[in-house]
Amino acid sequence: MNNLKEILENNIDIDLKRMILSNVKAGNISKIKIRPVLIRKELVFQATLYINEKVFHENYRKQELIEKIPEWMNINFKQLEIDTAGKNITCLVSKKGKVTIKGKNKAVSDNCGHDNESLEHNRKKNYIIKPGQKVGFLEYIEDVLDVFDEEKEITIVDFGYGKSYLTFATYYYFVELKKRKVNMIGLDLKEDVIKKCNELSEKYGYYNLKFYVGDIAEFKGIKNADMVITLHACDTATDYAINQALQWKTKVILSVPCCQHEINKQIRNDILEPVLKYGLIKERMSALITDAVRANLLEINGYDVSVIEFIDMEHTPKNILIRAIRNDKKTGDEKYQELKTFLNITPTLEKLLSVDKGENVR
Repeated sequence: MNNLKEILENNIDIDLKRMILSNVKAGNISKIKIRPVLIRKELVFQATLYINEKVFHENYRKQELIEKIPEWMNINFKQLEIDTAGKNITCLVSKKGKVTIKGKNKAVSDNCGHDNESLEHNRKKNYIIKPGQKVGFLEYIEDVLDVFDEEKEITIVDFGYGKSYLTFATYYYFVELKKRKVNMIGLDLKEDVIKKCNELSEKYGYYNLKFYVGDIAEFKGIKNADMVITLHACDTATDYAINQALQWKTKVILSVPCCQHEINKQIRNDILEPVLKYGLIKERMSALITDAVRANLLEINGYDVSVIEFIDMEHTPKNILIRAIRNDKKTGDEKYQELKTFLNITPTLEKLLSVDKGENVR
């Protein structure tokens, strides 16, 4: 690993844009992203670790990171990508521990080098929402950025966006930070909220961010969407949003469900009666089953699904994010049918999907 340490010594500095450790060979860390940040005027390197569908952050000084990365490569990963202001480097580690390093210089500077202000840990100049409000949701957006073609416009629909600050933050992330072409639509039933959001959109100059009064179940304003976001759509409103996304064959779905009452009214099982007889336990169990059912139905309809702890919003205890990325591999139908029979449930999302397919569901 000596040649790897030499590469790290020469490239871990203020010109580093990012490093990504990937291609897992062992352990429960699926990916690590590293970027430079300034914390109280000190340059450190923040590692974002993706472990069992949760995200953790750790900060390292240069020499600490030079020791830590070979350790990760020796145990957890086969590949390291290093992206700096002037070059791209890929390090591959074989089963026998041999390190292969490939690199190329960037022909033209992309002017993405960092200055002190852009490295600030809080990055205050990037806020369009009040400092102190969490925007960790954008980390989930960044994780799926590579799904979209850089040259094509991305159509995003945000159903039931409520206070809308994450809608604006998402648009800002794509358009101003990532320089992507975006057509974004917010849909809600509250006319006063719609009016205010459109005024803010015009004020910021966000001309491709529009808000409309409309119902999720009846929305026909566009023919397709690349990403659908639904945060805290109440009870079966989440199902209508997911169903609409499936009809569009949406590439990415990000859903944080809320108020899952439907299954609570349906669920019956003699074996589980000692558990279900307690109202609070039944309610919480039903909420989890509801989201598990949605995740399974997404897999059955061709999506790679992760269920992630979501702690971005402080005004609700609902903290599960369903992230679905279209892969056209349909799996899990038989086991889902067994679960449905065992619990005596017929979820709204399944009914909606069956209607669209011309099937009858009881």
